[in-house]
Order: sequence, then structure tokens, then C-alpha cells
Amino acid sequence: MAQKEQKDFHHPYKPYDIQVQFMTELYNTIEDGKIGIFESPTGTGKSLSLICGALTWLRENKAKQLNEELNDDEIDPDEPEWVRQFAREDKKKKLLAERIEMEKRLEKIREKERRDKERAERAHDFPRKRQKTGASTDLDDDEEQFMLDDYESDEEGSKTRKRPRAGDMYEGLSETTLDLLRKTGVILSPDDDAKEDDLPDGTKIYYCSRTHSQLSQFVNELRRVKVPTGIPDDTDTLLAEEVKHLSLGSRKNLCINPAVNKLASTTSMNEKCLELQQSGTSAEKRCQFLPTKDEQHLYNDFRDHALATIKDIEDLAELGKSMKVCPYYASRQTIRPTEVITLPYQLLLQKSAREALGISLKNNVVIIDEAHNLMDTISALYSTTITLSQVQRAELQLKGYLHKFGKRLKGKNRVYIAQILKLLIGLREFLEKEKTTNPKSTTDTRIVPPTDITSYKGIDQVNLFKLLTYIHESKLARKIEGYISLKKAQKAAELQKSNTSRPPNTGKPGLEVPVLTHLTSFLLALTNPSSEGRIFCGAITDDAEIGFKYMLLDPAHHFHSIVSSARSVILAGGTMSPMEDYTTYLFPTLPPSKITTLSCGHVIPSTSLLARTLTTGPTSIPLEFTFEKRNDPAMITELGRGIFNLTAIIPGGIVVFFPSYSYLAQVLSVWEKPGADGSSLWTKLQKRKDLYTESAGSSSIEETLSAYTNSITSGRGAVLFSVVNGKMSEGINFNDDLGRCVVMVGLPFPNLHTAEWKAKLAHIEATARAQVLGAKKASSEFYENACMRAVNQSIGRAIRHRGDYACIVLADRRYNGARIRAKLPGWIREGVVTGEGKGEFAGLMGAASRFFAEKKKATAAGLI
Repeated sequence: MAQKEQKDFHHPYKPYDIQVQFMTELYNTIEDGKIGIFESPTGTGKSLSLICGALTWLRENKAKQLNEELNDDEIDPDEPEWVRQFAREDKKKKLLAERIEMEKRLEKIREKERRDKERAERAHDFPRKRQKTGASTDLDDDEEQFMLDDYESDEEGSKTRKRPRAGDMYEGLSETTLDLLRKTGVILSPDDDAKEDDLPDGTKIYYCSRTHSQLSQFVNELRRVKVPTGIPDDTDTLLAEEVKHLSLGSRKNLCINPAVNKLASTTSMNEKCLELQQSGTSAEKRCQFLPTKDEQHLYNDFRDHALATIKDIEDLAELGKSMKVCPYYASRQTIRPTEVITLPYQLLLQKSAREALGISLKNNVVIIDEAHNLMDTISALYSTTITLSQVQRAELQLKGYLHKFGKRLKGKNRVYIAQILKLLIGLREFLEKEKTTNPKSTTDTRIVPPTDITSYKGIDQVNLFKLLTYIHESKLARKIEGYISLKKAQKAAELQKSNTSRPPNTGKPGLEVPVLTHLTSFLLALTNPSSEGRIFCGAITDDAEIGFKYMLLDPAHHFHSIVSSARSVILAGGTMSPMEDYTTYLFPTLPPSKITTLSCGHVIPSTSLLARTLTTGPTSIPLEFTFEKRNDPAMITELGRGIFNLTAIIPGGIVVFFPSYSYLAQVLSVWEKPGADGSSLWTKLQKRKDLYTESAGSSSIEETLSAYTNSITSGRGAVLFSVVNGKMSEGINFNDDLGRCVVMVGLPFPNLHTAEWKAKLAHIEATARAQVLGAKKASSEFYENACMRAVNQSIGRAIRHRGDYACIVLADRRYNGARIRAKLPGWIREGVVTGEGKGEFAGLMGAASRFFAEKKKATAAGLI
């Protein structure tokens, strides 16, 4: 039988076998319209595999669709052949005209950019020369700006007031609630007043990741790939069709107006930007970067320059500055003809954000990279908190505002502000009562039914939907915050005059997130169906401040709008194992036949990984870091002896991961105690290698990593004591000598005794009972999977490329269990050597000695 010819994925290099497997499965998954969960370890070229597999499908699908349109013969078969031929040619010309014309325009821009680059000049000769207006970059000190405009309710002003769009203010509402509001006409969907564009709106790939730095890395890889055109081959029209790519971001990334981008918070920027666009805003205060109705062609100019070459988010911001066009709004106008769109998690995962940007996922491909924490990300996006101090501050600010402007406010403003004040007083009294009557409120949290909150002090008499609309449309939060900030600035100026020794107040008014904004987010959570999440009351902050916290429990509900719209959804990551949770809790309604899973091996040879479980230490003391046993000083000392012995044979850096910051501190306190010989384990370790410890705060991370790196490059070597789910366990590469050994201490199970985890597991059990599954088994599996995902993410920090090598030590006898080992990534699981008996630590030492001796010999011979 003839061997099946391998598809050409246009990879810029000769791909590894696992990359070919990855691209083939990806292509087939998209073609079949399935969900894909793909695991490919870091260093295996995952980004290029995603790009080449998806782009190859996209261009082939584009060409296929065009050919189908061209060959769709609707002409009367009774017509003469020459008439039919003329009709076919005319149809082809019309179908391709716009595409060909655009490619020619883009090629001219690319040619100009090439010439500019060759001359080493940064010349941007754009035709637009707009006079810069005198828009103020500071808040006007006139108190009148904080006076509310007259307001009509939705019933009274229905003939003149435009209904709010879904992306404007309903950011925290559940999909159930949003759908209900759309059906009742309270809010508009993007399609209700969408404007048609002449350009074709073809199939797109939406690629998202956690940070803009990760997206920039993806964009750099995208520049390497050349794929055939999707325009049918024709001698008169054949052009080199470059990939049309667009980076989308928030105002924080793309705004170029100094009056807006100077503000500290995204909320402040959004409100200030919208304020500068209001119809009543004078020309001199209007944003000078927004084209007028007569200048809409400038958006088209921006679009062509944005698509001519592949640009990241910083390039788009610079392009906007050069063309004096707002890149935030101009990028929206560029979406339609784009093939690949990159954007951060939050802009894709929140339906309101997608609608605000004009993103449609219908029949398009969605790729979510770094998807190992996707469920937690969705939950975090739709969760919110409000503290007692924020409620108290909001109440005081509202009363102060009323004292100043209350007598001048008309009917509807007075009614709604009175309702807000009533609501704030009710929330404050509820929390104050909780603080005085519940002794655990300052140390723990408890679940509070929404009805307990809304029925307190008559809060349920307030129409929350109308109140939220009022807060949004009246800009009440920003006006109150602006007024209070102005009064603070004036008071500070008076104090400065009376006390010259006092340092001047350099702060600017109106830069903080308005406290009413926190209230709005919490009120939105109160409108969500109770089955989707839980509200907790008690100590919700790190410093044990009392307040309310809404936690989303069902990520599938919010993710469903993506799954149901897109042609195919791909979840990809370096460590996706165990995968069962994604299929169970993100795609609960999909049959297994609609889901493809793939766990790739590593590109390194098996001889480049030494993976061992460790159940006993050097003196045969068992290692089992369960919650009940992990405080045993003898076991903690045994762990220290083991690490001390390993430092003698492992070169470069060793990274040791602990379950929590508190346990790391406890372990170090034991190691720092002097032993029988008067010397502590910590002191002995310091004589072998430099020692560094990850702290809970993020400020010292860069300094710690820099010092750790310097110790290794100097030849001294170092040990870094880190924490699972901390700053070092994700996003940082311990490649080569930075991580020749990774030690995982115990299994980092989440704290089962917190109200949040109790609620999560109770929700899992309730879901399992509804699906006639084993409730306790389901919750136990979910709990264990959460632990192992954290383990896999941490130990995956070590080997980062084909030439890398490392030793992985799983220090806990529970890793010997088949069920736990089965949840490790395949490339690690297959290499794990389990030990038994008293000589296990000796076995690890012997294996590690041979492993690193062989690598030293291979390095000296130039084989590594």
C-alpha cells in the first residue's frame, strides 16, 4: 500500500515528528469543527505548530470557498456557451476585484516600508495634518463639571434615549441575564445597528494568551511563516498574499490621548475617553485623534498600514501616533479583512468585551494558548469583591456630593441617588452586624444567599437593572470621585500655603477607581442566577478586611457562548494534564466524539531527563508531606539532608518548590536551628551553593532572579526555594544551568477547609448528582486534578529546548501511587523511575551522579 503523502504545513524549518503530528491533528480538528485540547511541552515549537497548522487550514479553506463561489454556475444552461463564459468571467472579476485591489494597496505600502528601512529612516509621510487642539490634560477645577445632567428613566425617555449596547456596561452579568435583557429589548446586540463594510469578512483565527508579552512572542513567530495565497491562481491577478494580522488591546495599550492614558485605572480611562466623545463636548475639548464624519477615510488608511506588515500592539500604538488617528477605535475598523487576530484572555473570554470591540466568533477559529489555567481565569474575570471600608467611603462620598449639589438636582436624579444611598446603608449595616455578631468574620468567610442581602433593610425594593443603567449613563461614579478628589486637592493646597514645611501634594485628582464602581460590579453579581456562583461574607482580603465576595463556580456557562459560536475552539498549553476537567467542566454538553485531545512527547531524547520519585530520605525517614504529617521536624530535617546531598553532585541551579509560602517559612525555620554540632542545615547548604527564597510580594522577584542567575553564571551555583502557584512557578524559564534539578516537595493540594473550596466541591458534587455520576468521586477527582495541574506547571519549568537536560525529583511517597503518576504529562510520566526500600535515596544519588557525569562528558566532547 502506498504511503499517504504528508501535508505541507509550510513550516519555516524542518519540523520534528511531534510537530507534524500536532499540526495534522490541529488541521483535522479545525476542518471537522471540533474542540481540541493540545498539550505540547515548552521547547517543542508549540507556537509555530499552532501557526502553521491553523494558517494552512485557513488559506486552503479560503481558496476552497472562493472556488466554490466561482464555480457556482447559476447561469441558464440554455444560453449560448459564449454568454455563459462571459458571465463566469464577469462574476470572477467582481468577486476578486476588492481582494486584488486591497492586496495591491498593501504591497505598495510594504514596498514603501522596505525602502524606508533600507535608507535606515523612520519617515512616515502620511497625508493627514491635523491641527492639535488645546484639549486640557488636567481636570478643570470648576465644580460645575461634576453636576449631573438631567436624567430620564427608560420608560419616560424611550422615544429619545438610545438603549445601551451590551458592551457598554453589562460587563459582569451572566449570559442567562444578558440573553433575557436582549430578548426584552433592554440592551442592544452588536448586530442591531451594525454598519455594512464593503470589504469581505472572511474566516478568522482568534489567538489569545495571558499577557501582551506572550502575544508579542507569538507575533514574532508569525513573521517567520509564509503560506500560499488564498486567492485563486490567475496570471493577471496573482499576488503574494501576506498574512493579514491585527493585535487588539484595551485603551490602556492603545490610547494615545495624554488626557486619557495618564489615568491610573482602566475604568478611569474608559470613562474619560467616552466623556471626550459626547455630543455636547466642545470642539476644543473633543479628542483630537478621533476623525470627524468627513474624515472616516483615515480609518481606512490606518487599516491598510496596519495590515501591510505584521505588527504587534506597540507597533499599532506608534502607527496611530504617526497618523494622528486613535489606534483603539481604528483597530476595530480593521477587524473585517483580517485573517489572524491576537488579543489577551480577558478581551475574548468576556462577551461584553467582545461586543464592545465588535468581535464576532461565528464560524471562526478560536485558539487559547497557555490554557492550563483557563477555568480559573474565567472564574476570576466574573468574580468580584467589595469591602466594608469601600461601602463606608462610598456612603460618605455620596452624602458629601448630595450636600453640595442635592438642592439643584431634579426628580429622577434625586430618586436614584436616594436608592443608591439606601442600598449602601443596607450593605454597610449588614457587614457591621456580621462583624459584631459572627466571631469568625475577621478570620474566615461564610456563604450568604443573595436573598439574605437583598431582603435586608428593603434593598429588594430597588430595581437593580434600572439603577445600574442610571449609574452608568449618568457617570455618577466618576463625577462623585472627581468632586471628592478636587476637594482633597484644594484642601492640600490650603495646608501647603499655611505650612510651607509640608511637602507639596503632587497627586492629580480623579485618578483612582471610583468606589461606586466596586459597588456596581457587586450589584451585577447579585443579578446572576444563584446556581452559577456563591456570595461569601467575612474576611475577604489578605489583611482580613470584612466584605462581600462573589465567586463564579460554573465557568462552562460563560464559555458556552464561545463554544456555540466558533467553528472550532483549540485549548493549547505546555502542561494541560490532567485533561479530564476541561472536557467535564468546560464542555459538559458535548459528546466525546466532538472533542480531540493530544498530548505530545518532548523533542529531547529520553537520556536528557532523569525523573524519580523519592519516598525516603538519606537516613530512611519516610517522606510524606500530608497536612497531618508535614509539620514533623524530623521529616523536615530529612528533606534538608537530601537537598544538601544533592547539591554535591548537581551543577548549576536547583529549584525547590513548596506547597505554600507559610510551609516554606516553617521549613526554613527548622533548617536554621543549630544541630548537635552547633551548625544549622541552612549554614551547611550555604557553604555548597548560594541560597535564595521567593517572597510572597512581587516587588523582589526580578532582583531575586537576577541574583540567582548571577550566582549560577559565576560558577558558584545556587538553590532557589520557591512556591507552587507563586511567581516562579509560571512564566519563568529555568532553562540550562538555571534549572538542572527541580524538586517538588509534597503535593500542593488547595486548603480544603476554606469556604471557597467547600463551595467549589459542593458545586461539583451537585453537578455530578444531576448527571447521575458519583458525587464524591467527582469532587475528589477535581480536587486532585487541581493539585496535579499545579505540580505539572512547576516541574515543567526545567527543560525548555531540545538541547536541555534536567533531573526531576518528586519528594513524597504518594507519587508512587499509579493514580497520581497517571496525571503527570506523558513525557515525564514515561520516564519516572519509582523506588522502593531503604536504599531509595542512595539509588537517586547514584542515578543522578551517573546522569550528570555523562552530560559533563558529552558537553566536553561537543555533543551537547
